[in-house]
Amino acid sequence: MDRKTDLTRERIMDVARALLLEKGYRNVSMRQIASEMTCSHGAIYYHFKNKAELFYALVEDHFSLLDKRMDEILEEQTENKDKLKKLLLGFIEFGLNYQSHYEIMFLIKDKEVLHFLNENPTKTYEKFANAIAQLSEKQLSIQEIWSIFLSLHGFVSHYLRHIVGFTEVEEMAKFHVKMVIKWAEV
Repeated sequence: MDRKTDLTRERIMDVARALLLEKGYRNVSMRQIASEMTCSHGAIYYHFKNKAELFYALVEDHFSLLDKRMDEILEEQTENKDKLKKLLLGFIEFGLNYQSHYEIMFLIKDKEVLHFLNENPTKTYEKFANAIAQLSEKQLSIQEIWSIFLSLHGFVSHYLRHIVGFTEVEEMAKFHVKMVIKWAEV
């Protein structure tokens, strides 16, 4: 591949994602990303004005993928109970098939980057919470919806980096979703 075709926003984001997970936000520089891509750091600045903008683009892209998956499920012409199961399972599937994305979205604790994570997770969580409330057969409290989310998050976090993808634990994920629905009586 020649450098012109290799130096896209997507390619830069892929390399940055891998370095961020390996070394942490504070320990990655634009020069390191450029070095990994064997290009000048100036070429990276053509696409992103600084590391913060690059990180924000990653976060925005990742939440957009999750939102898109939720929208696809919610647009399906199936019964609410089936949509609810698919929504919960879809969250787990996303987390385990896009593990590096999930870690950046939900598990990075660096104070320097937390302000980038405030808006997108809130919008996505609100979409998730509203969908659960609408699809549920009973009226759920905010605490019940939050507990459902935490249960799914815990499942994903438990298997993160221990498996290659969702299919390895699909049956357990289906069982977990079944138990969450039963517990919450949704």
